[in-house]
Amino acid sequence: MTSQLFGREREVRALTEMLSQVPAGGAGQCLVLLGDPGIGKTALLQATRGIARGRGFRVLAAAGVQSEAQLPYAGLHQVLRPLLRPGAGEPDQRSQALLTAFGLAEGERPDIYGVALAAVELLGAAAAEQPVAILVDDVQWLDAQSQEVLTFIAHRRAPLRIAVVGAVRNGYPGPFVAAGLPRLEVSSVDGDAAEEILRSMAGVSGVSDRRRIRDQAQGNPLALLELPQTLAGAAYPEAQEWPLTARLERAFGTRVAELDSAARDALLIAAVDPVDDLAEILAAMAVLRGAPVAADVLEPAVAVGLVRVERGRLMLRHPLVRSGVLQAEPLERRHAANAAVAAVLAADPYRRAWHRGQSIVGPDDEIADELEASAALALGRGAAMSAIGLLQRSAQLTTSSAHRGHRLLVAAEHAFSVGRQDQVGLLVTAAERCDLPELDWARAQWLREIFHDGVPGDAARVSQLCAVARQASAAGDHDLALNLLFGAALRCWWADTGPDARADVLATVKSPAGGVDLTHDHRYVATLALAGPVVECRAVIDLLSEIDPGAITDGDALRVFGIAATAIGDPVRSLAFLGRAETLLRSQGRLALLSQVLSLCVVNRLHTGDWDGAQAAAGEGERLAKETGQPIWRTGALACDALSSAFRGDTDRALSYAAEVEATASRQRLNQLLSIAQLAKGAALWAEGRYAQAYRELARAFRADDPSFHQRECFGAVMFLAAAAVEAGQQADANALVAELSQVAAVTPSPLLVVNLRYARAVLAADVTADSLHAAMVGQDFTGLPWSAACANLAYGGRLRRLGRRAEAVTALRAAVAELDRIGAGPWSDRARAELEAAVSGS
Repeated sequence: MTSQLFGREREVRALTEMLSQVPAGGAGQCLVLLGDPGIGKTALLQATRGIARGRGFRVLAAAGVQSEAQLPYAGLHQVLRPLLRPGAGEPDQRSQALLTAFGLAEGERPDIYGVALAAVELLGAAAAEQPVAILVDDVQWLDAQSQEVLTFIAHRRAPLRIAVVGAVRNGYPGPFVAAGLPRLEVSSVDGDAAEEILRSMAGVSGVSDRRRIRDQAQGNPLALLELPQTLAGAAYPEAQEWPLTARLERAFGTRVAELDSAARDALLIAAVDPVDDLAEILAAMAVLRGAPVAADVLEPAVAVGLVRVERGRLMLRHPLVRSGVLQAEPLERRHAANAAVAAVLAADPYRRAWHRGQSIVGPDDEIADELEASAALALGRGAAMSAIGLLQRSAQLTTSSAHRGHRLLVAAEHAFSVGRQDQVGLLVTAAERCDLPELDWARAQWLREIFHDGVPGDAARVSQLCAVARQASAAGDHDLALNLLFGAALRCWWADTGPDARADVLATVKSPAGGVDLTHDHRYVATLALAGPVVECRAVIDLLSEIDPGAITDGDALRVFGIAATAIGDPVRSLAFLGRAETLLRSQGRLALLSQVLSLCVVNRLHTGDWDGAQAAAGEGERLAKETGQPIWRTGALACDALSSAFRGDTDRALSYAAEVEATASRQRLNQLLSIAQLAKGAALWAEGRYAQAYRELARAFRADDPSFHQRECFGAVMFLAAAAVEAGQQADANALVAELSQVAAVTPSPLLVVNLRYARAVLAADVTADSLHAAMVGQDFTGLPWSAACANLAYGGRLRRLGRRAEAVTALRAAVAELDRIGAGPWSDRARAELEAAVSGS
């Protein structure tokens, strides 16, 4: 047992048990080791490696290095390198994503979640042959992309024969820690273990010396080993007042200071260079010292236990050696070391630019340009988060205020693309301190907007966005203008901004500067639909009718066209766009956008009778929204899940989800989501036979003064409202609401409203008009709407039975039962079956 494992029986037992739970059938496990520096996390990972190998696992290991955090996917590459076969034939799309991300092949820019999916598939294939243990030290210092992908792998571990163990230093709340994964806190060793370490490993024989060191070390195994050499005596009495990490860094720094200058230079180069390649470190030393050096310059550092050299690699004893060296060296020396490393990296422009950027303080446009070029390289590998850091540093080194602001805005756009709301705000704020030209100022307004759609009743903000869009359009940037107007339209959709604000959006999007034709752009069509779902419905239908979804290869454009069709209440047309968008986005691994598409699919599939598909989309959409950090879309997916559960008659689940949606959406007064929640509650209560309560909940969504009122979302609730009204004796009130919607229907040809209104008019009709209205209801075109057709047959068959027209009733009701059973509409199917039995028996 190594020194750091004295007193670690509890932790070793937990790790052993975790590995034992990865059986042949597959039940992936994960554990996050949390602890202070030097507490023994690395030693526990080493122990886990031995246990895993003893149990037949294939071990894949990596370690984060603080200075490596800007290298795209460097940590993930460490993990997966043993599994990669770059020359093994033509790679498929997923393999190509990995190779491109690692810089091993040229290819289309991969999405980070496409890389994550490819990693999961590669690990799954390896685990099918042999269980896999992924052991990662210092996760907090992996590059941002690798941290995200490692977290994704941990979330997707369940069906795979893999175990993921990551060690994280306390105080670093990255995605791996924040993901809610199982944790193991690694705390101080007890007194007996500390005594054993000091006696048998550190060679401290005196009882009083051991007591003094033990008090200072606070049960930290690394401190128990290192403090005796430098801090246990009286040389640094003030050390007792320092934090333990600082004492350990001082301990290592003291040993470094005692080395000769060549060895100190070697350690400094190793500290700033994240690559442990000995040849590269020696080459950089030659630049720093102005003369060639041999590997034996490292012997003094090896002798005092600061580094070790193995097979051409130079490895520091502990990460605190690196921080100790960097803290001990003055800024000028650190700059010189980075410049020396950059000088030997001519073949690696990305790393060269990064080290050059760390070699100066003041502005330098040449290096700033190199960093911007490196950001483009990072983006080409799907590493937006690395690109953001490079652009930030590039901006810091840029002399021109306007150019500096532009680079910050470009970084903010990339932060938006990966859902980093906090970074977007900080970057835009920094950019706005610069002298931004008009277009960049407009771009800043759009970036401020994109994470704040749906502020209730903020007509002033909508008007401001329209004004900025007009400026952008006048300057010739119609792309930016459409982005701004799409954001303004979303505000009008999520919450009621009033008729004037909606009219402003519609007038602006219809009148681009220079008379440019934008009518076939997906954002144009969606802006019309979102800001004017009633008044622009016919125009949107005409535009969408001219578009063939099969001819579009941009998954995001298909998504936005699907939003437009959903906004006007055309579920069949919406699914034509969304179905293809789902296929493309799934194949590309663009999971953030895929989660939005799946959420949109839920309601549309419910209306079109694909309830199994709706339920599957709801579950996956919610999970992906959570995994990709999209809280509003997660709430939307939960609302759709509530609706799906209600339609199926799972009342408890539907009401529970609806309550959760209301709690979130009410805070932001997002009446579109509140409207869905009302429909879910009403449908769930109807399924339980609580008709009066169901009617009250449903009617709220139709009253303009209610927070859940939404001018378009209520279209899909009309049929439920009418059905509940009949059972609750509320026909008069329901007829008044239907009459109001009939006025809306005179303006909009929304397919969803048309089919729902025909049902409602029929079932609410007085006998004198009922026959013609029922005929109109069942005689309409139900293409793509089997759910509506089944409900119409149920209502019509029930009326025929009551009129004594049993043979006709049986035909209609049999058709209703068959379709409702196929759909899985339990409560409605039960009602239809009861009507059918009554018709057959003549009761």
